[in-house]
Amino acid sequence: MIDAAILAAIEARIVRATAFPSSGLRRFEAAGTALGLVDDARAARLARFGCFDVTPEAVVLDSGLATAQARSAAIADVAATLRSEGALPAWRDELYTVAPQFDAPPLFRIERGAARYFGVRTYAAHVNGIVRDGDETRMWIARRSLQKAVDPGLLDNLVGGGIAAGMRVDETVAKEAWEEAGIDATTVRAARPVGVVHAVRILFDGLQRETLFVHDLALPRTFVPSNQDGEAVGHRLVSLAEAARIVATENNDDEATLDASLVILDYLVRHGAIRPDQPRFAALVRLLRVGL
Repeated sequence: MIDAAILAAIEARIVRATAFPSSGLRRFEAAGTALGLVDDARAARLARFGCFDVTPEAVVLDSGLATAQARSAAIADVAATLRSEGALPAWRDELYTVAPQFDAPPLFRIERGAARYFGVRTYAAHVNGIVRDGDETRMWIARRSLQKAVDPGLLDNLVGGGIAAGMRVDETVAKEAWEEAGIDATTVRAARPVGVVHAVRILFDGLQRETLFVHDLALPRTFVPSNQDGEAVGHRLVSLAEAARIVATENNDDEATLDASLVILDYLVRHGAIRPDQPRFAALVRLLRVGL
């Protein structure tokens, strides 16, 4: 059972991390659909481009751009200019699909590093790497490279990554599992999809609104992660109590990303490490269900 002080610290930390202004955000719309949120400063910058109609309430992409291809081309031109001006420091040369829902036809595609600028919903797949030994359950935790544009050096789930345009959830899981932890295709097929959590926060390059498809993967006791792409620089196998302490930690070497914190918290709740009769249980569950 997780200590009550740890639960209170988890709640306080996630509340702080997900705080965002109640005003100063405008809808971003395309094809008659509200898709994102843009702050006032970014809205003013976008007003320079002829493909947007900027009002006090919304930033609207030109309705004359009648196809996904045309909208994608216009957004790509804007993103390229913003990048040249230094406004998109997390450029990835990878596209995300933008649509009203995950399984809806795309309204356009956008450079991954520009998605938060427009506050559009993005999607990612994360995996809890779990090792069971008798009655003990432990979890693999990764440390992000200091070269990562977002959350450098913080702790993370064993596997996690954004879902690029044209990729399925299971394809993303398999790709990221190999790149981030050296998990082979046969092993990763056992990863079980168990639900979603939502990460919402203000970052240096805009508003993150990300739905995380959560998976659990039981791994053998002999497994040792082996990063393949340089994005993780270390791993540790921790108890569930230690995982909870990591989620509660702020501003030191054991701080985890918000995304990983939510995924770990979800695991602790689902598997009874945090119980309904404990203080803060209902509040913590609500934090897992927030979406914007």
